Amino acid sequence: MTPIGYLMIEHRLIERMIALLAKHLEHVRSGQHADPELIASAVDFFRSYADRCHHGKEEDLLFRDLESKPLEAPLKAVLHELIQEHVLGRQMVGKLAEAGERYHEGDPEVLGVIEQQIAALVDFYPRHIEKEDRHFFVPVMDCFTKKELADLLDRFHEFDRQLIHERYRQVVSTWEHGK
Repeated sequence: MTPIGYLMIEHRLIERMIALLAKHLEHVRSGQHADPELIASAVDFFRSYADRCHHGKEEDLLFRDLESKPLEAPLKAVLHELIQEHVLGRQMVGKLAEAGERYHEGDPEVLGVIEQQIAALVDFYPRHIEKEDRHFFVPVMDCFTKKELADLLDRFHEFDRQLIHERYRQVVSTWEHGK
């Protein structure tokens, strides 16, 4: 397994969630109600898995390691685009979370916002994933030695091992402080 193989496997799960949202988008566009539970689950998935787990490995490990490498200008430009796209993804998920909560509380006026944010995510993630998989990951691997790649993969594993503890420390802390 290589570091990019690890990240690409995670991309496949993100694509599965996007497919679920695309199907739900058709449901909503046909005049049916949005499913607040699916929206809440999708928001949790994108925040916990896609952003904290997946983008965490990219930003905190891979991208940080690449800062010390002599990247060619086109790859450096793609790296900066990817970082900005992660920010954009967080913003879209935040808007969906807010709209989903309002909808769950009985505000039907936000259905259009829900539809808009789901459509934005369904459009955004496949293009973002393709950019990483096809235009970034493979060329940047040439910047690393075999030992550096093995070390990066070990740090990916360690990152994931620590993540669940971090998440649930946060859950307990939130409840301790009165939510």
